[in-house]
Amino acid sequence: MKEENCDYCGFSAREQILAEVKRLVEKYCKLAGEEISITVTGHSLGAALALITAYDIAEMKLNIVTRGNGSHPVAVPITVYSFAGPRVGNLKFKERCEELGVKVLRVINIHDKVPMVPGIIANEKLQFQKYLEEAMAFPWSYAQVGTELALDHTHSPFLMPTNDLGCAHNLEAHLHLIDGYQGKGRKFRLVTKRDIALVNKSCDFLKKEYGVPPCWRQDENKGMVRNNEGRWVVPDRPKVADHPPDTAHHLQQVLKVFGS
Repeated sequence: MKEENCDYCGFSAREQILAEVKRLVEKYCKLAGEEISITVTGHSLGAALALITAYDIAEMKLNIVTRGNGSHPVAVPITVYSFAGPRVGNLKFKERCEELGVKVLRVINIHDKVPMVPGIIANEKLQFQKYLEEAMAFPWSYAQVGTELALDHTHSPFLMPTNDLGCAHNLEAHLHLIDGYQGKGRKFRLVTKRDIALVNKSCDFLKKEYGVPPCWRQDENKGMVRNNEGRWVVPDRPKVADHPPDTAHHLQQVLKVFGS
C-alpha cells in the first residue's frame, strides 16, 4: 500500500522495483558497458508477481538501453523462474510476453493443484481457446506462459506418500525435486547434496526413517533467543531504512521514458 505521508510507504512496491531496475540497468549496462540480464523469481503468488513484474519491466522498456551516440538500442534479456505459479493472464497476455521477449521457465509438481488454476474451463491446452477469447469474448480464459518443467514427487525415494496438498505445493519440495531430477525417465539422484532436512522446514513430507521432525522451522519461542544469562529475549533487530534518496529520481526517469 502506498502512503505518501509515511517514510516507508511513500512509493508503491511497483514504483520501487521499476526505479531500482532503471538505476541498475543504467549503472551497469549503459554507463559501465557490462553484459547484464534481469532475472525475476518467485513461488506460488510470488511466481505470479514475478511474471507480472517481468512483463511490466519489458512493457515499460526498462531493458532497452542505448550505450552511446548513434548506437543501436540493446535489449537486456529478461528471464522468469516460476515455482508452482498459477496462471496469470489470458492468451493475449501470453502472446504479448512472447513478443516482448520475456523468457519463462515454470517449475511445477504434477500433483500440485495451484498451477492448474485459474482457467479450469479454458486454458492453453484447449484447442479453441483463441476462438473463445476473440470471437466469444469469454472472460474466464487463462494461459500459462513459457516452458514447463514438470516434476513428480513420487519419484523421490526420500518423500513419503501423502494427500496433503500443502506438501505438493511446498517450495522446498520443488527445490529437492530439481536437485534429484536427471531427465525424463532417468533415476532420481541428488547432485548438489542439498540437505533433505530442508524439505520438512514447514511441512511433514520426509519419510520417518530420516528422523527429521515436521515443521521444524516453527519455533515455539516465536523468534526469541537465549542470552548469556540463559533468559529468552526478543533479539535486537536492525532498523528498517527509509527509501533510498534517489528512488524518486529514477522513478521520474522511468515515467519520462515511458511517456515519450
